[in-house]
Amino acid sequence: MCQKITTNLLIFFFIIMTSQAFANPVFIDNFQDSTKWTYIADDVMGGVSKGSITYAIDAGQPVAILSGNVSTENNGGFIQVRRSMRGMDLKAAQAVRIVAKGNNEKYFIHLRTNRMFMPWQYYQAEFVVEETYKEFILPISAFEKSGFFIPSTIVPDTIISLGFVAFGRDHQAELHVKEIGFVE
Repeated sequence: MCQKITTNLLIFFFIIMTSQAFANPVFIDNFQDSTKWTYIADDVMGGVSKGSITYAIDAGQPVAILSGNVSTENNGGFIQVRRSMRGMDLKAAQAVRIVAKGNNEKYFIHLRTNRMFMPWQYYQAEFVVEETYKEFILPISAFEKSGFFIPSTIVPDTIISLGFVAFGRDHQAELHVKEIGFVE
């Protein structure tokens, strides 16, 4: 009986501690200013993916909607929306937080740092959306680098851009994002 109580207390403590992890916002964008965001597709390198970013109001909140057709034809395979993070104090950032829904597909967050010199370099983490809004917390330490010649780990205060991306396979994209940002 005593061991069961101890186990239950440990589980309770773990739940409380993990719910407090990544709780403090470092930076939040809720699309009040859509001019901060730029749409980019693989046509910059000869690809044929087509998409767009639109902005709407959902339950009184601004929402960014990335939609389109992602095609790997002609060495393509992405549509993306990205914003600059230059000048932001991200030293305390430990994770990316995104509130999103969509068409039950896999999407990615891409981060770029000032230690990257080629436009195709990035760090990425994936998440799978459902048809209702869900919060995703993606630890910066879990982001994977896109190739060689970039550091294996991200130093948060070197991050210069943040993007959400439909990437890597032929599919229809529809990603609705209410909020995106960094938390400690």
